[in-house]
Amino acid sequence: MCGICGKISLDSGPVGEDLLKRMASVLVHRGPDDEGVWTKNYPEGLSVGLGHRRLSVIDLTEHARQPMSNEDGTVWIVYNGEIYNFPELRKDLLSKGHVFRSRSDTETILHLYEEYGVDCLHHLRGMFAFGIWDEKERMLFLARDRVGKKPLYYYHDQRGFIFASEIKAILQDSRVQRVPDLLAIHHYLTYQSVPSPWSAFRGIRKLPPAHYLLFREGKIYINRYWRLSYIPKFPANTERDRQALKEHLFDLLREAVKIRLISDVPLGAFLSGGIDSSVVVALMSEVAEEPVRTFSIGFYEEEYDELRYARAVAERFKTVHTEFKVRPDAVEVLPKLVWHYNEPFADPSAIPTYYVSKLAREHVKVALNGDGGDENFGGYERYRAGLLARRFDIIPGPLRKVIFSGLSRILPATSNPLGLLWRMKRFSEAISCAPEIRNANWICHFRNATKEKLYTEEFLTAVRNADSMDIIAERFHEAEADNLLDRLLYTDVNLYLPETLLVKIDIASMANSLEARSPFLDHRLMEFVARLPADWKLSGGTTKVILRELFRDKLPEGILRRGKMGFGVPLAQWFRTELKDMLYDLLLDRRSVERGYFREEFIREMIDEHISGRWNWQYQLYNLLMLELWHREFIDSHTYEV
Repeated sequence: MCGICGKISLDSGPVGEDLLKRMASVLVHRGPDDEGVWTKNYPEGLSVGLGHRRLSVIDLTEHARQPMSNEDGTVWIVYNGEIYNFPELRKDLLSKGHVFRSRSDTETILHLYEEYGVDCLHHLRGMFAFGIWDEKERMLFLARDRVGKKPLYYYHDQRGFIFASEIKAILQDSRVQRVPDLLAIHHYLTYQSVPSPWSAFRGIRKLPPAHYLLFREGKIYINRYWRLSYIPKFPANTERDRQALKEHLFDLLREAVKIRLISDVPLGAFLSGGIDSSVVVALMSEVAEEPVRTFSIGFYEEEYDELRYARAVAERFKTVHTEFKVRPDAVEVLPKLVWHYNEPFADPSAIPTYYVSKLAREHVKVALNGDGGDENFGGYERYRAGLLARRFDIIPGPLRKVIFSGLSRILPATSNPLGLLWRMKRFSEAISCAPEIRNANWICHFRNATKEKLYTEEFLTAVRNADSMDIIAERFHEAEADNLLDRLLYTDVNLYLPETLLVKIDIASMANSLEARSPFLDHRLMEFVARLPADWKLSGGTTKVILRELFRDKLPEGILRRGKMGFGVPLAQWFRTELKDMLYDLLLDRRSVERGYFREEFIREMIDEHISGRWNWQYQLYNLLMLELWHREFIDSHTYEV
């Protein structure tokens, strides 16, 4: 893994090496092993510069240093990621006459671009974000991997173009103003992260997953190059058909793990004790030449601690297992997370993910994980709830809304999110919504009705014409799928997965200079799984049906019987004890109130209700807390307009 950055100046003078070095220096955690910059000025007034920070994983020699050029210096690349099929691609390119100076996958992309242009993307298997400067075309080519494992941000105005792996690198250029994007914040409050293409800073944008960008003659052109399709379904009517599909699925899973073991440095795996990470460890144990190193994080609060499950898997596969119980110091870790995430980010599982990455980095440089298992195989309980809620759609929408909104109002409030009353209340609220919105109601932090109470008139006026729910509805309707479950899976693959889960793991791992690899997100595996029958994923209330069947004889029985737990943290309890004062001190501080975003009285009501136990506002309060901390880290020392 690495950190990349670059700038193209059209009329503001040469791109200076000092700027590129500043941009690269704030990405040092992404690449502590090496640094490189390259600049060139052209007669027409055009100036180009590229910068790179390197985490050496494959080809540790200086021959793999970036920025890297082709033989005649007319094409230059900075790249972040891993291409797992680069040995085959390299062999093919050599047969076509290309000359290599290194063993790196970086040089493979470079020559692949020479051979195929932007169509090189269709040949890549792995995770990536890169920038290629084509001198002959006077064109910058940016691209991001299919699922969005590696980030890429950019800023564009009439004077030029800037890009980087993280926003803080772009902010090193003094012409980029630190102004909050109110629309992005509006969406963040719903989704717990800022969805593409927005960023929390006005004028800075994310390149969406599975897209590439061309910058030429002062203009940008953005195109999508890949989309996951769930149709047509593979035939599974005969036992022969079913057996063939199962064997091919297992082979794909095994291959996805095997190719992710390519490394010139030590590697291991995150092990939560859930099905997904356990499957990865099981397959690693089959194909690895040495015992697998596994890493687990636990909590002193028993209901959130999964260490006993992780130990059972570690014992089954005789891994070299390391575990650590976390009692996070919020004063220490939250400011670190805010700085590393660049934008407000409100998934509290970033806390244990940061700690397990820190633990793993003490022993290895690369760690495999189980990300993507839920989105591929239907692992979330809300998928079951969505299919159950569909049965009520025979009731006309207006009548359904009256009935179940009324039921939600009369159900008593409770602070226990795992309790029956809480679930009944949430389920009743969801049934009253359209099918495409129900999924959002289970995952979103602030719903529209709550935003109406939270926002000041000024903030409400600024974002009134933008309904955050439209984003998830658009993903739902664009899915190439013929059933509800696959539409829900597609929606998560294109929203929740890239904008929250993959941001979480990328930032938390790279903050510790650790490379994270996700076998379940191999695009060939995903394309195959998408076309499997829907009831192979979720059936009769059982999630991940085919995954449980394939690994029935490999994993401990207790792992297969487990329901979805998630990488949760005892946030509700922390906010009622050691973090209580932080809520009052930060969210009701004059500096926070005077931003003019939110109503002070409603925030006070939320805090009081949560601490008293009358209601559970843990996620909403964490959302507001991370937003306020982001403001103080990135905005307050600069002038901005509300």
